[in-house]
Amino acid sequence: MRASGWRIGFNLFNYTFLSLLAVLCLLPLVHVFAVSLSANHAASAGIVKLWPVDFNTTSYSYVLGKEEFIRSLLVSVKRVILGTTVNMLMIVLLAYPLSKESTKFKSRTWYVWTFVITILFSGGLIPYYMMIKATGLLDSIWALVIPGAVPVFSVILLLNFFRGLPKELEEAAFIDGAGHFTTLFRIFLPLSTPALATLLLLTMVGHWNSWFDGLIFMNSPEHYPLQSYLQTIVIQKDFSTLTDLNSEALRQISDRTVKAAQIFMGALPVLVVYPFLQKYFMKGIVLGSVKE
Repeated sequence: MRASGWRIGFNLFNYTFLSLLAVLCLLPLVHVFAVSLSANHAASAGIVKLWPVDFNTTSYSYVLGKEEFIRSLLVSVKRVILGTTVNMLMIVLLAYPLSKESTKFKSRTWYVWTFVITILFSGGLIPYYMMIKATGLLDSIWALVIPGAVPVFSVILLLNFFRGLPKELEEAAFIDGAGHFTTLFRIFLPLSTPALATLLLLTMVGHWNSWFDGLIFMNSPEHYPLQSYLQTIVIQKDFSTLTDLNSEALRQISDRTVKAAQIFMGALPVLVVYPFLQKYFMKGIVLGSVKE
């Protein structure tokens, strides 16, 4: 079909607007990267824009040698691995039974609304903290994993995806003698790659970017995940960390370049992982959002 003039103009406007929006989202990150590769005098004078001035990698060498940064990075990696594993397991095991019709699972509606209520209402930060303390999870990696073990939005997304799969596949599996676990892991999950990839991305990014729970549940800064550690160094100026450098290194880096290097390295894993899962992202969101 031939597109009308209005349609062509509308598409042109959309592409232009979205391209400009993408550029605006990337420019701050490019600026931070340029600052991290610039010399002390250029970063301090504020003359670094989108290209490094007096290019050097001293800031990255210094950051990679910092025990605090490496330790918090390992905590974040451990959190992402544990948290993503627990989240995906709970999402799958909850979404499958809740995707059944009420005639097959009579308590389905009650359970669905029980989970939905947790999205609409919360107990507040103080009861939340008291619960974590009472269960003995404070200052442990499990304080960052267990409280968010069941992401209800992701459960709803996947159960709607499951409801969109042909029921004949499940019926054929039951006729052949398959049980619920066989049907789930041999039929439902292989057909749900777009939705699972979408949820995997959301879960990984959520754990990696989370910083507030690290601040309130970790009594010792040694147990901070990377984003909590970065939050503390960004809002608190601490020049004492540079006292172990010689005069030549101090001419190359500053508190600002070191912070920029740490911020960019904190964002790098997401930038690396996202392109491999991006093709599934929109497909998974759309397919899982059609039905109730």
